[in-house]
Amino acid sequence: MTNTTTRPETTGPLTTEPPSTAAGADAPWRDPSLPAAERAVALMAVLTLEEKIAQLYGIWIGASDDGADVAPHQHEMTGTVDLDALLPQGLGQITRAFGTAPVDAALGARSLAGLQERIVASSRFGIPALVHEECLAGFAAYGATAYPVPLSWGATFDPELIEQMARRIGADMRSVGVHQGLAPVLDVVRDARWGRVEETIGEDPYLVGSVGTAYVRGLEASGIVATLKHFVGYSASRAGRNLAPVSVGARELADVLLPPFEMVVREAVPRSVMNAYTDLDGVPTAADRELLTGLLRDTWGFEGTVVADYFSVAFLQTLHGTSGDLGDAAVAALEAGIDVELPTVHAFGEPLVAAVRGGRIDEAVIDRALHRVLVQKVELGLLDEPAAPAAATAAKGAVDLDSPENRDLARRIAERAIVLLRNDGTLPLAAPKRIAVIGPTADDPLAVLGCYGFPTHVGVHHPESGLGIELPTLVEALREEFPETEITLTAGTSIDGGETDGFAEAVERAASADVVVLALGDRAGLFGRGTSGEGCDAETLDLPGAQGALLEAVLDAGTPTVLSLLAGRPYMLGSAPERAAGIVQAFFPGEEGTRALAGILSGRVNPSGRLPVSVPATSGAQPSTYLASTLARQNEVSNIDPTAKYPFGHGLGYASFAWSDLDLEVAETTTDGSLRLSLTVENTGGRAGAEIVQLYLHDPVASVVRPLQRLIGFQRVELQPGASVRLGVDVPADLAAFTGREGLRIVEPGALVLGFGRSSGDLPLTATVELSGPVRVVDHTRELHPVWTAERIRTERIGTDSP
Repeated sequence: MTNTTTRPETTGPLTTEPPSTAAGADAPWRDPSLPAAERAVALMAVLTLEEKIAQLYGIWIGASDDGADVAPHQHEMTGTVDLDALLPQGLGQITRAFGTAPVDAALGARSLAGLQERIVASSRFGIPALVHEECLAGFAAYGATAYPVPLSWGATFDPELIEQMARRIGADMRSVGVHQGLAPVLDVVRDARWGRVEETIGEDPYLVGSVGTAYVRGLEASGIVATLKHFVGYSASRAGRNLAPVSVGARELADVLLPPFEMVVREAVPRSVMNAYTDLDGVPTAADRELLTGLLRDTWGFEGTVVADYFSVAFLQTLHGTSGDLGDAAVAALEAGIDVELPTVHAFGEPLVAAVRGGRIDEAVIDRALHRVLVQKVELGLLDEPAAPAAATAAKGAVDLDSPENRDLARRIAERAIVLLRNDGTLPLAAPKRIAVIGPTADDPLAVLGCYGFPTHVGVHHPESGLGIELPTLVEALREEFPETEITLTAGTSIDGGETDGFAEAVERAASADVVVLALGDRAGLFGRGTSGEGCDAETLDLPGAQGALLEAVLDAGTPTVLSLLAGRPYMLGSAPERAAGIVQAFFPGEEGTRALAGILSGRVNPSGRLPVSVPATSGAQPSTYLASTLARQNEVSNIDPTAKYPFGHGLGYASFAWSDLDLEVAETTTDGSLRLSLTVENTGGRAGAEIVQLYLHDPVASVVRPLQRLIGFQRVELQPGASVRLGVDVPADLAAFTGREGLRIVEPGALVLGFGRSSGDLPLTATVELSGPVRVVDHTRELHPVWTAERIRTERIGTDSP
């Protein structure tokens, strides 16, 4: 690969000692004029077996030893690491130097630089370690910006904005000496009960792939190695249970779960992929050669490293039972295509050395993985006596990972991500005299963060360190937004405790107010310590605890009530869709999320978010998503109606838009051709706003069962009042492709229905088009996107509000 790494400002050599004579200062692998692959081969030729294997694992020297796990089975899987014994052989990676305990950024950078010096000085060849961190919703470090979670990224339908965020995340990580980020999550939601829904971008593969591509482009442009995860099927686990088996068919795998990875690998060229924990039809992904090598590398052409999700190599023995010991597990993982064991040395240590010496695996397999690792280190500059980052010499408190520019971007994302689900005309609020703020998320600063935000992921175990960043609560934001309004506060109940003794006070406060802001939702956590997050799966989609009962009690008080949700997944909302004055859905909107939400309630912000996941009408109709065929929808042969209350793509705003003049410019084409349609979008309201024009495809007759609607494109349109735009879109026939009966991806001739929708359930303009010619087989080089054009027709400005 071409080295596009952007290196941070530096202050001097990483080590003050010259490389050892064994390293050979003039050795070919030291020569920066040689191609990375040649340098890697030259270095491999002088490494011992033990030195080779040492480059294939990380160490987690800051791992928790108190049972407060931040990875599955961390407590029992992480042993004591003897650095003095390990470092003479070298080291591949350092795990989460900033993401394990609160540390000032400057002090952390200094400590990390010192560790790198020790690694360099301890081994024959002085090769620094690659440092990785989590960056799911921002750099997961103390004092770093907490951006909205990925589910909110999807709600923006704004890939360009997410790319800007990723660039800032990457720049902050590089500034303190980090090289690799373990994001984005490209899992497609298949069951909203799954605890990690908050980490996903949504339930549609095209949306996930489009936004995920933007994130990877931004992160890689900053010099950080992006890591796609979890490859693949993790989100389709049975009953929405974390790490449970996955039993999807080959067609669902190919047409729903794999496309986001395929798109991002092709269009954003990420440098790393992480396997999923789960098994696919009995084959653990960590040992699936067909997946990790056959598809990912041989078919798609991926050239980077495959890193193991934490402990997943050892899990081949301990959880999956497909390996008899750690040596067998290491062999299976390496032969399948995993290159690096994370988070710490386990199966790839002595068990792997013994497996090679015992003839259980050819050393050539080690060399294959090692070559990939070393090429990446060359591209990152780690074989060129890299300098320590400037942050390593900064004074304590002098490195700002939550700059005003970061916070401004976090605010803009939150404002575009929050979804207005319902409005009976009460919103925006017109300077009410008294607001009763009720609910368990109203005065909780952590209510805006997902489970991988540093304060919730790690900080909760270190309360003495404080939050590290400003996290205004919703009630604080409302008091800022409505300074002349009397605002009262009562919780009513906790998030999941089930208490009802606070209901009477809540109802009394509601009855005496002009309007109620009812703040409900989730508490992010890990492995059962929250209501949303990794290992925090839900049995049903009822609101946690007694929140559903509190909702009904407050609505019964009769005061106009705006339900404001700070949550990690969609929930069944009781009678609120019929009785609430308004419903505002925020998916863990980050550190500026409450101010964004308050701005939407006041009208300072015009909401433009759209649902990346459907909001259910009942709590038990799971698993279901909008990607449903006829028999997966309401019908006469089942008493269960899975119809969503608010479908994928739904969202309201304070402007109004008219769509008109649909024109089929090219209504017929061949199976290798392209169609063209156009329409006019006009802002007919009194203020500026943004409309999300969504393009859906329906295939009425196909050789296999297909979903009734499938998103194939979208376009964000921002218009001043009275302004209009003519949108054109070219639709390649490739976008109608699906996996046929023979297991090949095909485009079939016949009629298609293309629909321009405000959501998957509201398509005001549809057109029937025709594909002719033979059935056409397509592959991973097919077209993936429609091509949009826009021509402004009118640009009158009646108002001055920005979208």
